[in-house]
Amino acid sequence: MSDSTPVRDTRPGPKWPELSLAQWRETYATLHMWTQIVGKTRLALAPMENHWWQVTLYLSERGLTTSPMPWLSKLLVVEFDFVDHALVLRTSEGEAGRLALAPMSVAAFYAKYTDALKSLGVTPALMPRPVEVETAIPFAQDVAHAAYDAAAVNRWWRALLQVDRVFKRFRSGFAGKQSPVHFFWGSFDLASTRFSGRAAPRHPGGAPNCPERVMVEAYSHECSSAGFWPGGGAFEEPAFYAYAYPEPPGYGAQRVRPSAAFYHPQAREFILPYDAVRTAATPELDLLEFLQSTYGAAAELGKWDRAVLERRGDG
Repeated sequence: MSDSTPVRDTRPGPKWPELSLAQWRETYATLHMWTQIVGKTRLALAPMENHWWQVTLYLSERGLTTSPMPWLSKLLVVEFDFVDHALVLRTSEGEAGRLALAPMSVAAFYAKYTDALKSLGVTPALMPRPVEVETAIPFAQDVAHAAYDAAAVNRWWRALLQVDRVFKRFRSGFAGKQSPVHFFWGSFDLASTRFSGRAAPRHPGGAPNCPERVMVEAYSHECSSAGFWPGGGAFEEPAFYAYAYPEPPGYGAQRVRPSAAFYHPQAREFILPYDAVRTAATPELDLLEFLQSTYGAAAELGKWDRAVLERRGDG
């Protein structure tokens, strides 16, 4: 799939929901901690994979899921249900647990969640504090984050559904090594990454409250990555991002599509505001153009073997 010929889809597209960080900032901060708690179950139970892919969550038809995790002779699945607003735990032995998602502190959620795991006979050693945040309050002590706006969470999740669908279509144009479309609970973003096949320089680390070795493994090989996050970082509002590691010379000066996209020199990423996509006449096409043109910039300047790595034809 050439970066100059984005895939066109003439079918009517679903509506992309409105999102504003200001409308759910406190809920977002709380949910971020809740997803970290559940995500650390994967960190404790799932066998190591390259780039820490074993720890991520995945979009499901109702929310976010861990997918099956091994515990002794059985499997455990934990899912955030953002339709009925519940946390559902299930095992391959037919055991189940359920917690209502409602306003409560992170400390309360942590206590209820670990109790639910114990009721299923699952007792992993969970890391008791968050990562990739400036202030890492231990979960059992965090009473500062306690908001839960169910309607806002559902809107955010429905935005993720659209993003996940387009990202997966973009993935189909690549034949080389690439990640799934997955949700990183540390940074609270949905992302997918392509790799050139070559090793990268050692990453310097620098993520807050996160061991350097985590970033060293995550960026062990040259990559072009894109994702979506709800804002509050280098760019305040919800946005798509794309970056290359290592960043090849001239990357930030490249012209990418659509016209609303721009390079953020402090973040060292290309940014496309979510609202620019949501309000576009063809949201899916605009997002595909962003994904393809930013990847094309990284691949061309980084001298990737595109003839080998890309799958030609309609992805």
